[in-house]
Amino acid sequence: MDTSTILILITIAVYLLGMVIIGAKFAKKNKSTSDFYLGGRKLGPFVTAMSAEASDMSSWLLMGLPGVALIAGLAEASWTAIGLAVGTYINWLIVAKRIRLYSKKIDAVTVPEFFSKRFGDDAGVLKVIAALVIIIFFIPYTASGFSACGKLFESIFGIPYLTATIASGIVIVAYTALGGFLAASTTDFIQSIVMTIALVVVLGFGISYAGGWDTVCNNATNLAGYLNFTVTHAAGSVSEAIAGTAGTKPYGALTIASTLAWGLGYFGMPHILLRFMAIEKVEKIKLARRVASIWVVISMAVAIVIGIVGYGAVKSGAVSNLQDSERIIIELAKTISGEGAILAVVAGLILAGILAATMSTADSQLLAASSSVSEDIIRATKINVSDKKRMIVARVSVIVIAIIAMVIAKDPNSKVFEIVSFAWAGFGATFGPLMLFALFWKRTNKYGAVAGMVSGAVMVFVWKFVISKLGGPFAIYELLPAFVFSSIVIVVVSLLTKAPSKEIEEDFEAVKAGKVEG
Repeated sequence: MDTSTILILITIAVYLLGMVIIGAKFAKKNKSTSDFYLGGRKLGPFVTAMSAEASDMSSWLLMGLPGVALIAGLAEASWTAIGLAVGTYINWLIVAKRIRLYSKKIDAVTVPEFFSKRFGDDAGVLKVIAALVIIIFFIPYTASGFSACGKLFESIFGIPYLTATIASGIVIVAYTALGGFLAASTTDFIQSIVMTIALVVVLGFGISYAGGWDTVCNNATNLAGYLNFTVTHAAGSVSEAIAGTAGTKPYGALTIASTLAWGLGYFGMPHILLRFMAIEKVEKIKLARRVASIWVVISMAVAIVIGIVGYGAVKSGAVSNLQDSERIIIELAKTISGEGAILAVVAGLILAGILAATMSTADSQLLAASSSVSEDIIRATKINVSDKKRMIVARVSVIVIAIIAMVIAKDPNSKVFEIVSFAWAGFGATFGPLMLFALFWKRTNKYGAVAGMVSGAVMVFVWKFVISKLGGPFAIYELLPAFVFSSIVIVVVSLLTKAPSKEIEEDFEAVKAGKVEG
C-alpha cells in the first residue's frame, strides 16, 4: 500500500475502534431487555433526532441517492427526496408524540409488542406476524448495508469483497450486541455528524474536479432531460450517461406520485418508531422534529447535487473508469487522497462517512430484528425465560441475523438503492397504515390489524413481481398501491367484526387526551 492508502486505513480503523469502545461503554448500562432495546426511554432530543435520521438514511444517502442522480438526473432522485422530506416531517409531527405516550401507557418496548397490546391480542398472533415481517424485510435491508461496506473496502484497499463485507459486519455486530439501543443511538448521533462532514467535503472537492460550478451547470444543462423534473435521462450505465446517448423518457404524474410515496414508508419503519418511543420527554419532541427535518432536507439536497457534480467530474476525466454510479463518492475520495497526507486523512473521513451511513442503519435493523426473536416471538410462545436469559438470546439473535445478512450480501453486483427500495416498501405497506389507524382510529380492532398487515405485505410482493410487469400505469413503486390496499382492508375488516373492548377504548381516549405519565 502507498502512504495515502495507509493513512486512509488508519483513519477508518480509529473510527471503527471508537464505535466498538462506545458499545463496550454502554454494555454496563443494560440491566434488562427493556434497556437493551429501548434504552430505558432516556434519549435526549438531539440524539433522538439525529439517530433516527442517520438510521433512516443508511448507505442509500451517500451511495444510492448520488448514484441515481448521476445516472438519471434530477427527476427520480429529487421526487424521492421530496417525498422523504415531507414524510419525515409529518411522521415527527403526528406520530412521534402519540406513539411515545401510547407505548408508555401500555408498556410496550417493541413495535410488534405495541400492536399486540394496543389491540388486546392475548394469543400473540399480531406480535408473531409483525415480528416475522421485521425479520423478512430487515435481513435484506441489513444486507444492503454490508454490501455497501464491501464495495467500499474493495474499491479502496483491494480487499476481496466478501472478506470486507464480513469484517465490516463483525464490527457492527460487536458494538450492537454489546451496547444495545443506547450504543446504537449514540453511535448513530456521532455517525450523522461524520456523514454531514463527508457530504460537505465531497461537494467542495467534487465541484473543483468537475471544473467549477459553471462547468457543472453547463454539463448538466446540455444533457437531454438531466435537469427536468418531468423527464428523466434514460441511461442504463455510466458510460451511456456520460456519452449522452441514452435519450429520455417521461416522468409523468403517476410516476411522480408513486415516487413521492417513499414518504409513506416512514409511518412503518420500526427503527425510527423506536426512537420516538425512547425519547426522554414528550416536551422534547418539538425540538427533535426541527433538528431532524432540517438535517434531512439539507443532507439529501447535498447528496443529489453530489451526483450531478459527480457526472461533471467523470466527464472532465478527474474520475475515470467509473462502472458503478453508486461508487461516485468513493472514487472522489480516492482522487482526493492522492493530493497529500492531510487530504488522505480527509479522504479517510469521507469514507468513514459512508461506513457511518451504513452502520447507523445496520445496527438499528439488527436490534429491531433480534428483538422480534428474543422479545416478541419467544414471549408469544409463552415460554418462561428469565430476563438474563433473554439478554443472551437477544445478543445471539443479533449475531445470527447478521450472519444471514452477510450470506445475502455476498453478491457484489447487488444495488443498494434497489434493495432498500423494496424493504422500505415492505415496512411502509405492512406497518404504516396500521400504525396510523392504531394511533388515530379508535374503532380499529385486532382482526382489521391482522388483515391489514398481511394484505400489505402480500401486496408488496404481488405488485413488485407480478402486476408491475404489466407495464404502463402498473409500473409504479409498489409501496403506493400496497399502502392504499392495506388501509382499505383495515377499515373494512374492522367495521365488519367486533368492536374493541371498553378497556382498549379507554386507553385510546387517555392517550388522545394526553393523560399519560412520562
